[in-house]
Order: sequence, then structure tokens, then C-alpha cells
Amino acid sequence: MHSPDSTSGTRAAPFPGSGLRPEDLGSAGFRAGHSAAYAYATGSMYKAIASVDLVVRMGRAGLLGYFGAGGLSDEELVASIRRIRAELGDHRPFGVNLLSSRPEREERSVDVYLAHGVRRIEAASYVRVSPALVRYRLTGAHRDRDGSVRTPNLIMAKVSRQEAAEAFLSPPPAAIVRDLAAAGRITPHEAEIAGSVAMCDDLCAEADSGGHTDQRPMIALLPAILTLRERMAFTSPAAGRVRIGAAGGIGTPEAAAAAFVMGADFVLTGSVNQCTVEAGTSDAAKDLLQHARVQDTILVPAGDMFELGTKAQVLRRGLFFPARANKLYELWLRHDSLDELDEDTADHVQRRILGRSFDEVWQEIKSRYVESRPAVIERAEQDPKRRMALTFTWYFARATRAAMEGDAGSRVDFQIPCGPALGALNERLRGTPQEDWRHRHPDDIARLIMTGAADLLSRATHLPTPVAAA
Repeated sequence: MHSPDSTSGTRAAPFPGSGLRPEDLGSAGFRAGHSAAYAYATGSMYKAIASVDLVVRMGRAGLLGYFGAGGLSDEELVASIRRIRAELGDHRPFGVNLLSSRPEREERSVDVYLAHGVRRIEAASYVRVSPALVRYRLTGAHRDRDGSVRTPNLIMAKVSRQEAAEAFLSPPPAAIVRDLAAAGRITPHEAEIAGSVAMCDDLCAEADSGGHTDQRPMIALLPAILTLRERMAFTSPAAGRVRIGAAGGIGTPEAAAAAFVMGADFVLTGSVNQCTVEAGTSDAAKDLLQHARVQDTILVPAGDMFELGTKAQVLRRGLFFPARANKLYELWLRHDSLDELDEDTADHVQRRILGRSFDEVWQEIKSRYVESRPAVIERAEQDPKRRMALTFTWYFARATRAAMEGDAGSRVDFQIPCGPALGALNERLRGTPQEDWRHRHPDDIARLIMTGAADLLSRATHLPTPVAAA
């Protein structure tokens, strides 16, 4: 039920004996490899919602947290890493997100991570591995005296598709390795040993979750990826050493226990940490989140992948954003330009949703891209449907910003990524001091989930054997 332990090369019994402790669950290799007390991590959340304070709080508790670097400028990223390093030093665990993006953006992020000694990244939204990701993985790779390959830069990949899982369980693509070596981006020795390593150390099966989601059910996704690892291990020993974790829906001890029973080497939480003191979003957003129930989320178009039809899961309760976001997407599907909208519809969109005219929105968009990405503006001015998409997704960006800043005048338009796991945790905390988010901290949630899971599994090993009915 668990992968071969990377520190011992042996497979541990799933849940031996009784009196399990939280530190007994999952992979000992995960705990040793990340200097973490539990086989547990907090995932990154866009624009530093997974904040410096959140990551530092986890690290001081001996737990692993990933900083939400997506959407930050290079200057903000560098300043955040320096703050984390100053607080945690060199020996407490932390990681930083690397979001699949434009090649030049990924390259700049990897430059920052290598320059500042970031040894753990969470790779998210990748369908295939990129040159920047391969460069990060192989930089510093070497053979020890015993011949074993060491990769100082550790990658946790979050995937929801088996083909993406296969890419991360495989060695770096040979063509990318050759190109990087030819360009002097990696050394000949690093290129030579590339075939002996997998693209990641930890592979997280991301089921139905807050934010971008493929809505995969954990009960199907996790076993499929575990089976894939076992099959690939026959031809690639490095694949067999990759630890497989579970994310999406992990918000209670019961959910974590179920993941460990299915064979997860670790668990990763997301939405539940957004409703804590340390999360980098507004008090107004947290006030809404702490009242969410399991049924209070809904799918909307993902603003950054609007034209691809990608979906994101957000909070619905008390908000107009979901209905308005879906309305904009329906209009975009049915029309080829803003000029095709009838007068009443155009007026409704401008007054009630955007809060300003199409021309005013377009001027804001142009001012944002005209210097950094002028090709975006040139294409949109030649393609009316593309211009409509940019105009509509301006609303998505504003809704995210309003939620993070707690803009009281735009409260009903808050876009708040959220999965059902938070509703389950809220139910569990109802009637306790932690019902109020002002008494919630990410390390305390980790202890609640992992201690509760250990207790559940301890009791399960002592259940009486059922007697068959006559």
C-alpha cells in the first residue's frame, strides 16, 4: 500500500499494530526527505494566498508548506523568498510554487529559485514538462561515491491526468536535455545522468479541488496513478521511488485516513488553509469561507484559460460572481464580437457586471499589456472574439483582486477559489473555538487531520470481525 521507502528501500506494513501516531502515517521517505514531522504538506495558492506567514508557520512547526508564487512579479517573488529564508533558516522545510506559464516567465522563476537556493518546488498545471522545469531538476545532479544519483532540487508535481503523471514519472525528455546541454544551461555530467532520474520526487494526485479542477474523483484517480507507478517501475527504477500523494478533498481526518488506506504516501491540503489567520487574503473573504458548507461551491470558467473552456471551483454562497462569470462565458460562446450583443445585453454587462464601459475596460487592458506583451494587444485588435475574451476576463481578474483586498463595494463579486473540503472542515469545527477563522492556523489543522486520521486507523485495526448472517 506504500511505495518503497526511499530511505531504506523496503516496503513498510500499511498500519501495523495499534496506537498509531500521526507521524506513523504515510512514507517515512517523505518525512526524511523533507525534514517534516508528518507525511503532509500545504499546497500553494495563487498570488501568495499561501503566504510567507503561512509557510513560515508551517516550517516552524516542522511541517512542509509551499509558497504561492503564481501571479507575483519577479521583485515580489525574490522579496518573499528572502523573508522565508530569514525566518526559517537553512534547515526548516519550505517550498515554492512553479506554475506552468510562458517559457520566459518560467525561466525567470527558475533563475530566481536557483540563485536563492530554493530546493523544493511544487510544479502545477503542467501537461508536459518544460525546459525550465528540466533545468531546475538537473542543476546540481551528481553521482555519489556509491554510484547513486542525487538531485538536490526536489519537485512535487500536482497532476490530475495519467499522461501528465507518466511524464513526471519518466526521466527528463532526451531532446530537452540535449538542447539544454548544447546551450550550456546544464553541465555535460548533469546531462549524462539525466536518464537515471525521474522528473519528480513526489507526485500528487489532485482530485476535485478548489480553483482549477478537472473534478477527478479521488477514489478513481489515486489508484490509477499508483498502478501506473508500479507498472513503470518495472522498466524505470527511478519511477518506483517516486512517492504518490493525494490532494483535493482533504479537509478532515476521515478524508486523510481514506487516502492513506488507498495507498497514499502523503496528503496535501489546499482550500482549508485559505481560511486561517496566516492566509494572504482578506478578512472579508475569510468571513465568507468560514460559513461555507460542502454544497456551497460551484464551477465557473477559469479566467486565465477562458478560451480553452477550463473550469475552476469557487465559493458560491452569498455571491453573484459565479452567475455573472458563467453568463459572460455563455455570451462569448454565442457571439464573435462585442458588437453582436444586443443593446439590452450590452448595457447589462457594462453597468451590472463590469461596472464600466467596454471602451474603458479595453483602455485598462491596453495599458497593462502595451509594453510587456504588445503582441496580445495586436492580436486582439485584429480578432474581435479575442478582444471580447480579454474584456470579459478583465472582470475575473478584478473579482480576484476584490476578494483578496476585501473591497466592500465589490463584495458580491468576490472570486474565492474553494473546494468542498472546507465545508467538511467547517462542519467539524462548528461549536468549537476554531469555528471562527481567527482561531485557525495551518499547523493546527495539520495536527487535527493527521492525529484524527491516526486515531481512526488505530480503531479500525481493532474492529470486531463481522459475523455472517444466518
